[in-house]
Amino acid sequence: MAHRSRLAGFIIDCNTPDLDTAARFWSAALGCTVDPEPAGDATAEYVNFNDTPGALHIEVQKVDHPSRVHLDIESDDVDAEAARLEALGAKKIAFVKRWWVMESPTGQRFCVVRMRDEPGRHPAKEWP
Repeated sequence: MAHRSRLAGFIIDCNTPDLDTAARFWSAALGCTVDPEPAGDATAEYVNFNDTPGALHIEVQKVDHPSRVHLDIESDDVDAEAARLEALGAKKIAFVKRWWVMESPTGQRFCVVRMRDEPGRHPAKEWP
């Protein structure tokens, strides 16, 4: 069955006890505003940005691993997209809540997440 996917955005993983300071730095560095709505849940801390280029989803995330940047690919069928990417050489690392953490053949981690329908986004690519 066909499914759609596209680049969702970038997640800035921050190994820090002070996520607010990290969010202020990155929002100023990128020229975006901090979304005042809480974005975290009981097990994770996130701060979303508004006014992002191309309506991409950009956020900072508090993590326990070393700081890095990773991208998210969004899809209307997360499992089908993960399978498509596996066929290209990626591997599944873990299923977390409702998304796949994956690794490219060259070692970069990325996530496959549920598609968001937001105005101003580029159309998604349809895959057979």
